[in-house]
Amino acid sequence: MNLHGKAKSLTIYIGSHDQLNGTPLYHAIVERARSLGLAGATVVEGIEGYGAASRIHRAGLLDLSIDLPIVIEIIDTEEKIDQHLAELTELVKGGIITLRDCEIIHYLPGPKREL
Repeated sequence: MNLHGKAKSLTIYIGSHDQLNGTPLYHAIVERARSLGLAGATVVEGIEGYGAASRIHRAGLLDLSIDLPIVIEIIDTEEKIDQHLAELTELVKGGIITLRDCEIIHYLPGPKREL
């Protein structure tokens, strides 16, 4: 797949402890995006943040069970994002979801790797 030009960036902000049927929610969202054929998704774990409750979540040396912020970014064409937006946002019961315009400058698959 070779994408180039106007696109949409869907960003989902959730907590690392959020679950869907016993699976981490971030993993369920990435798997759903992949099964829908979206171009790509990336999950990033934050070291500090807060949300609607204004409670600070931060990583510390002794804090192994803190609900750290998670950011999932999914990028594809506007048509594909719009087509699947409702299905993806249905998975998120709490958090923030944003959508913005972007432009894909370079997107080519790398060499195939065996898993």
